[in-house]
Amino acid sequence: MNIDPDYTRETLVRLIRTNSVNPTLAPGAPGEREIAEWIAGSLRAVGLSAEIFEPAPGRTSVLGRLAGSGGGRSLMLNGHSDTVPAGGMAEPFSGAIRDGKVYGRGAFDMKGSLAACMAAVKALVASGARLRGDVLVAAVADEEYGSLGTSDLIQRVKVDGAVVAEPTGLEVCLAHKGYLWIEVEVAGRAAHGSKFELGIDANMKMGHFLARLSVLERELRARPPHPLVGPPSLHAALLSGGTGLSTYAPSSTVKIERRTVPGETEAQAVAEIQAIVDRLAGEDPDFRATVRPFFVRHPFEVARTAPIVRAVDRAASAVLGRPARHIGDTPWMDAALLQAAGVETVVCGAAGAGAHSDVEWVDLESVVKLANILAKTAVDYCR
Repeated sequence: MNIDPDYTRETLVRLIRTNSVNPTLAPGAPGEREIAEWIAGSLRAVGLSAEIFEPAPGRTSVLGRLAGSGGGRSLMLNGHSDTVPAGGMAEPFSGAIRDGKVYGRGAFDMKGSLAACMAAVKALVASGARLRGDVLVAAVADEEYGSLGTSDLIQRVKVDGAVVAEPTGLEVCLAHKGYLWIEVEVAGRAAHGSKFELGIDANMKMGHFLARLSVLERELRARPPHPLVGPPSLHAALLSGGTGLSTYAPSSTVKIERRTVPGETEAQAVAEIQAIVDRLAGEDPDFRATVRPFFVRHPFEVARTAPIVRAVDRAASAVLGRPARHIGDTPWMDAALLQAAGVETVVCGAAGAGAHSDVEWVDLESVVKLANILAKTAVDYCR
């Protein structure tokens, strides 16, 4: 098999030049419809079938399929087509190439890897490889916010294995952190500022909670770290409370992000915060608070011995001339959704820098190498 470098480069530049900023993050942004239609057309042009799905109005995913002869394992190459906003970037949609780097919003996160997925299946078709299992390319919507795309696709299609092509510098990622968003609301009692005997200041009570929360935060980071992703953590992300300068605050709210490591559960993380509230309530009859988790994304981990990991390891060694390192990563990815759905999943993507920053680029050579790794993985895994 030979990866077509011209197709890879031109596909990457076209993807970057297509504005696909997530409209949930930037109201009025175009979202994925235009880029999805172009990807579907490109996949059809190289010999795949392609379907377009809309998990929510205006949010568009593509699923391309290279059908196998039957009886083999199926493989999904998964990448997201949405990006974060481009405010502050000097050249957000240029696709400019300088010194082997391709610049623009989403170049690194993760249109470079998405271009590699497309180049990989083009090479499979051109080679005439006779695979028994299907190879699917999923260009999904909304990974940067709510993962509407992958959540929708795992209800529609069943596959045996998946490579999520988030950028890893061509190393093989076996684990990443999850997170919970937890709201703690402390209750006070409103009263005129001159009537201290009537009021209960919820903001003051919140201060006691935050002091105990900081103790938990330090304790989390001191725990024995997960070997690939390190220790868990938390931070108090948003604070609000009070209604006026001359009024005792009737309520005070903090929204907490708790980063979890493989092996931790939502129930465990919530219970640690509930325990702080319970202790404070036991010490102070005027302390009243509620703990409410309102969003959760679970951590991800795959065994080093899983067939999909071994297939990617063999392919990476062949392309790189050395074994790829096994790594972990801290951001959450759609890999967790696929793994939870019973799809053995690993993460491997291109090299670059600048995700979510004002200067973002992907290394073009790494995109071509990634395409080669993905194509060889498919031949190995789907035979």
